[in-house]
Amino acid sequence: MLHEAVVFGWRVLHCCRLWEPLHVPAHAAPTAFLSSVLGRKWNVAPPQMGPSGPGEEMPTPRLLCTAAKQKNSGQNLEEDVGQTDQKTDTPCAEKTLMEEKAKLEEQLKDTTEKYKRALADTENLRQRTQKLVEEAKLYGIQGFCKDLLEVADILEKATQSVPKEEVTEDNPHLKSLYEGLVMTEVQIQKVFTKHGLLRLDPVGAKFDPYEHEALFHTPVEGKEPGTVALVNKVGYKLHGRTLRPALVGVVKEA
Repeated sequence: MLHEAVVFGWRVLHCCRLWEPLHVPAHAAPTAFLSSVLGRKWNVAPPQMGPSGPGEEMPTPRLLCTAAKQKNSGQNLEEDVGQTDQKTDTPCAEKTLMEEKAKLEEQLKDTTEKYKRALADTENLRQRTQKLVEEAKLYGIQGFCKDLLEVADILEKATQSVPKEEVTEDNPHLKSLYEGLVMTEVQIQKVFTKHGLLRLDPVGAKFDPYEHEALFHTPVEGKEPGTVALVNKVGYKLHGRTLRPALVGVVKEA
């Protein structure tokens, strides 16, 4: 018990730096130090115990101070190296961020360009589809109208084949038949007009290759060359589009 107390007191005095102010050598034994303090000699042998165990020499305060300074110097050096590494890493990080930013901006530009092109293609497709739908509504009856044109041609020929001088009160049956044919022809023309089908009878008009089909060319006195002299078969247009060109004879120079 006494031995442990001596060791503890010796260590406390070392930490408090009371060894040298009492003019006791640093290598003196703890018993000598206690004798100088208490004025008596101790017959207890000083224990030779270091920080790691028996047999190791106890470090002096000066050695402890030197070790502490070296430790602090090592810590300061490590801090300086860490700060230098951080300063070195900062430009590299900024460069990496700038490269990533440039890549993202390029990707955004490409994506925006693709989006605009896709939007334009979609708008063009919508307009074409809308146009096709409108044309289908307008010209969906084109085939039906062509078939009805033959009926209108027959009615026209029927009325033209009846001699006008025979249509009198003396011949009531022929008169009634003729009037019925004329009324039917007028009614069918009204139906054609209602649905956008117009009759082309271009006598005296300028020849138009988009609306007329020339069967022959002949000189005609008193008429300008290039005009229609005779209509062999009338034509028709459906909503501005030529459904059947008129078969005509064209005037040429003599």
